[in-house]
Amino acid sequence: MRNNYNNSNNNNLKKMKKIIQITLIISLLITLFLASCTSSIPPEKQCSVNQDCVPSKCCHADDAVNKANAPNCNDIFCTQQCKPGTLDCNQGKISCVKGECKALITS
Repeated sequence: MRNNYNNSNNNNLKKMKKIIQITLIISLLITLFLASCTSSIPPEKQCSVNQDCVPSKCCHADDAVNKANAPNCNDIFCTQQCKPGTLDCNQGKISCVKGECKALITS
């Protein structure tokens, strides 16, 4: 009789361990899924199409942001210098790349 009681307890412990393991695995999978859903792109750079993006600065821009975060360039006068590594003088273009506004500098 005592042997049956011990076997029953062992079976219950094994079942509890399995339940705990399954619960931990499911929790881990849910956490990984939720982490993969969050965007690592800052809100000011998020876009859907190229037209969503504008230069990040009024003069000599080397990056891009979405229109909602465009700089106010009223009353700003820029030099006519073609500064290397910027969008000046058609040295690059602005594009929405995988949901992120980017300045693609070509020369």
